[in-house]
Amino acid sequence: MAPDQSLHSLVKAIRAGTVSSVDACRTVFERIEKRDGDIRSFVSTAPGAALARAAEIDALPEKDKARMPLAGAPVAVKDNICTRHSATTCASRMLKDFVPPYDAAVVEALERAGAVVVGKTNLDEFAMGSSTEMSWMGGTRNPHDPAYVPGGSSGGSAAAVAAGMVAAALGSDTGGSIRQPCSHCGVAGLKPTYGRVSRYGLVAFASSLDQIGPIAADVRDLGLLLSVIAAPDNRDSTCAGKIFENKETLYNGDVRGMKVGVPREYFGEGLSGGVRAAIETVVDNLRDAGVEIVDVSLPNVHNAVATYYIICTAEASSNLARYDGVKYGHRSPVAGGLADMYRTTREEGFGAEVKRRIMLGTYVLSSGYYDAYYLKAARVRTLIGLDFDRAFERCDAVISPVAPTAAFKIGEKCDDPLQMYLTDIYTVSANLAGVPGISVPCGKDGNLPVGAQFMAPKWREDTLLRLAFAAQKLGRYEGICG
Repeated sequence: MAPDQSLHSLVKAIRAGTVSSVDACRTVFERIEKRDGDIRSFVSTAPGAALARAAEIDALPEKDKARMPLAGAPVAVKDNICTRHSATTCASRMLKDFVPPYDAAVVEALERAGAVVVGKTNLDEFAMGSSTEMSWMGGTRNPHDPAYVPGGSSGGSAAAVAAGMVAAALGSDTGGSIRQPCSHCGVAGLKPTYGRVSRYGLVAFASSLDQIGPIAADVRDLGLLLSVIAAPDNRDSTCAGKIFENKETLYNGDVRGMKVGVPREYFGEGLSGGVRAAIETVVDNLRDAGVEIVDVSLPNVHNAVATYYIICTAEASSNLARYDGVKYGHRSPVAGGLADMYRTTREEGFGAEVKRRIMLGTYVLSSGYYDAYYLKAARVRTLIGLDFDRAFERCDAVISPVAPTAAFKIGEKCDDPLQMYLTDIYTVSANLAGVPGISVPCGKDGNLPVGAQFMAPKWREDTLLRLAFAAQKLGRYEGICG
């Protein structure tokens, strides 16, 4: 298993018997041992369970392996996705010893497909952050330059793939948490349409925005993983039950006749020159490949960040009310009465950023402010969705930056929450509108990777994969630094 080996090629090798699942998993653990001390992309690994599972896959007849889309391939999972028999901490003291009694729907799907889960990856606490610095376990570093952040909140998954430790991983995306770290780490990541993938077993941050998606170096692996994890699930009432068919024709590089919109609002002030140049190169490459480039407008996206942070904090304040020290998770040993136990448990268990968002959410939902903030944000959210609907009447997808700049230095924005929140300016709209978005490597700004984002109508992940594969192929950019 080479550091840059794709997931789909590894599956083929395991099926053919040229590589065993056990050897592939051993290689993963060797790389984690060698590289992750500096990067800290994993919060836990499970070599015993993983190697036992790999041996089971290797022992299967060839005909059984042929029916498994991920036969014996090692993958990593973000640590806010529940895994039975191993801790799911959300990178928080509140859940540091929590072992779920069940697997998330996506973990069940991975195992049915023959995958081997090798470990849990780092994240900003409860997925609330844009740099993976807010982890109680310690921050993750960018494999391209450890002085810089990997992005967040799925920074551990993106960094593990970029460092060549695993070929693919799962993350979650509430406002850009897959796409932004993939851009900063030089790998590809897909946020599916809201409702495409079951959220059962995903620890909730903002339930109307959260979505699980794949991360890989090769765009084709995103489609492979999506075809596995997109499945009906009656345990999640928001799961639409729409499967995804991963057709080979999506990856032939033929994008002739497609229309890509360039939203003028995403190319104004605040966008670095290096990122702008990288995106413009993608646009030029697509035009040369036969894509029609059209101007579109998304007039309400200038309110997207404010809208997002009102809605997501409101939902977080409700979702995180369950962590009170009574049923599970951290319980303060110094508490007196019940009220003191609630207060000290939450004070000790949550980090500063999580507390900030809980307080913001409680405020916007409070009497006298609900109409002034939350209700208005809900209305703007509807307008943003309508903007996308109108744009997609003129094009198959829109292209934009993923973030205003390449990765920033560790510690640079920790004391300025507003500047940290503004790094999500180009990604939150897709979550508010519920449309799919993809980040694909497209160049560098200095020595750090830059990603291009495509967004398409709901359920058109096939359009995103077709365009992203063509963009990656035309740009010939690879972000693996293992």
